[in-house]
Amino acid sequence: MSLVRAGLGKSIKNVAGNNMIKFGKYRHYKGKEYQVIGVAKHSETLEEFVVYKQLYGNGSLWVRPVKMFLEKVEINGEKVPRFKFIKK
Repeated sequence: MSLVRAGLGKSIKNVAGNNMIKFGKYRHYKGKEYQVIGVAKHSETLEEFVVYKQLYGNGSLWVRPVKMFLEKVEINGEKVPRFKFIKK
């Protein structure tokens, strides 16, 4: 995977879906917070993945497909963002 990195507060355009990923802090729908640090492309498929760091525990790095990162999930019959941008 190659990593696209930008300064905090900037955003990049997801070429496939024309969506924006803002660099900064997000809250997962289950309540924990994460810092988006980049977007990587899979070397074989060129699929884009959000690279993010958990802001608790040991600060592990994670990746998730952009489409999944931006999708809404259904909780108690209500559609909510999987990750909600909260600040730069």
